[in-house]
Amino acid sequence: MQVLKKTQKVVRYRNYEGKVYFGIVENDEILQVSSTFTEIVNNDLQFDGTRVNYHEVKILEPVEPSKVINFGWTYAQHAKETGGQAYLREPFLFLKPGTTLIPDKGEIILPPKDVTSRVEMEGEVALIIGKSGKNIKEEEAMHYVFGCTIFNDVTARDLTKKDPQFTRGKGFDTFGPLGPCIVTGIDPTNLQIVTTLNGEVVQDGNTKEMTFSIPFLISWISNIMTLEPGDVLATGSPSGSCPMKPGDIVTIEVEEIGKLTNYVK
Repeated sequence: MQVLKKTQKVVRYRNYEGKVYFGIVENDEILQVSSTFTEIVNNDLQFDGTRVNYHEVKILEPVEPSKVINFGWTYAQHAKETGGQAYLREPFLFLKPGTTLIPDKGEIILPPKDVTSRVEMEGEVALIIGKSGKNIKEEEAMHYVFGCTIFNDVTARDLTKKDPQFTRGKGFDTFGPLGPCIVTGIDPTNLQIVTTLNGEVVQDGNTKEMTFSIPFLISWISNIMTLEPGDVLATGSPSGSCPMKPGDIVTIEVEEIGKLTNYVK
């Protein structure tokens, strides 16, 4: 057994034989492990001696969560630009189905225009839960986080503005790009988020601007539902989300994590 270092990049991928593994990224190589996600969280790394080229395998969503939990309007300016309330007394909550998830380099498929005519990106930091928790105390909340990754909360803005709740506008297949890796041992409360559309910066914010603290959000949601290993908590988007069209390329870059790039189709 080898122990996970404080800061590591963990990926989930499919090799040329079609088999799925977790691995640890070192430069352009992946050190393949036979460990399950739970074993990795518990620092039980079973390296099998295989090294693969990062660019020669299919990078997958880094986890298969039981639920994708989203917090909306956690940045005041984004709340204002989308018609929300800038400073809420309680977090604004919605869920996305697992079928929204796609990996780095995956395609965001826009619904027909007679269904929605305005689909926008939202670059976010997402937390990956490492162990089960219920009624978590705020001061203990970060102990339940395994690491951080990048999330694109793709949104049919015209539908969220007219529906009484967000499920339809947030829930289309491919509306949840996630990845490319989970980075352990970093502080999610001060990370810069920059989103580009076809190379032009459209979002530039920092998690320190959030109107709710991340430990508070973890504690708050755990009083509603049990958090399970692999669950995704998307922490909300800074201002600047804008429409996408077929052919666009969206890249979300978060310092200390990397880049999540997706193609709009």
